[in-house]
Amino acid sequence: MELRLGIDVGSTTVKLIIVDSENNIIFSKYERHMSSVFEKVGEMLEDLHRQKGDLSLRAVITGSGGMSLANLFGIKFEQEVIACSHAVTELIPETDVAIEIGGEDAKITFYGSSIEQRMNGTCAGGTGAFIDQMAVLLNTDPQGLNEEAKDYRIIYPIASRCGVFAKTDIQPLINDGAKTPDIAASIFQAVVNQIISGLACGHPIKGNIAFLGGPLEYLSELRKRFIETLDIAPENIIFPENAKYFVAIGAAYHAENQPAIRLSTLINKLKTANPDDVADTQFLPPLFENEDEYFEFKQRHDKAKIARGDINQVKGPVFLGIDAGSTTTKAVLINAEKELIYERYQSNEADPINVVKSILD
Repeated sequence: MELRLGIDVGSTTVKLIIVDSENNIIFSKYERHMSSVFEKVGEMLEDLHRQKGDLSLRAVITGSGGMSLANLFGIKFEQEVIACSHAVTELIPETDVAIEIGGEDAKITFYGSSIEQRMNGTCAGGTGAFIDQMAVLLNTDPQGLNEEAKDYRIIYPIASRCGVFAKTDIQPLINDGAKTPDIAASIFQAVVNQIISGLACGHPIKGNIAFLGGPLEYLSELRKRFIETLDIAPENIIFPENAKYFVAIGAAYHAENQPAIRLSTLINKLKTANPDDVADTQFLPPLFENEDEYFEFKQRHDKAKIARGDINQVKGPVFLGIDAGSTTTKAVLINAEKELIYERYQSNEADPINVVKSILD
């Protein structure tokens, strides 16, 4: 039986899919790689080997982080736009527009007499990584953000072109006591606004609209914001099974004419490879060549130290200072001799008032 392997190495996740000669999916796996792409792919291939044995596979790799891996394996690399479009054409040919959100980019593809695609590849604003960072501000994860957004009442204007600008909008809302569900829904709306205004650029988004990619598969409230904003009728919504795997599926389809390779061969190539030899990344020299340089640096900067006292030995007045910042709260006590007798540095955890209360307690 002919088996084809597609590996989509994204900026935050790895998607692995195997299809048979009739394009039936016989294995799939989706995991975050935490910036350790080679190690994660190795783990996934070994898991596949344990479950399915030493398969003979025709393979293609795709995704923004897949080029180095393809070079290491000596197998074909396919551009993710081509891979995804192939899967859409095969599996959901009725699609007029596909909206895909990944970890670091977002795409809108218009299908018709010719295929036209708009892609945000220069900034992670309005992508999965943006949602991750906004969730951290609310002391949760993307799934927690999704659950919070289900109970929203108000949508606030939030920038999504840049995470820094978005934080500038969100932090005052948190500090002013805005409800978390409202902020969560506003974050999703910001993603929708960014993609529609930044990518569609006036091109009408109409007809049958497909939602692809991990964020749009896992985050129901994000899909809902798109549906409401674009006023999509239920019969025009395409939310396919395995939406997060579409790029990997397209890569597997492209492997049809590739030479077969054993799964054990791929695993051994990963085990014996030096990632530094195949990585495209250029590294800067280290700040410190050795421990002696670091020790000298520490000694030089440790000369400027504030005088400290013992809080248990204090007599007379003490003075409290609180710096309520946008993301952290800092509090200190000094005595009449200007000695530091107490200090506290704590994240606001999306609830600055209670953090100050806990410090004072």
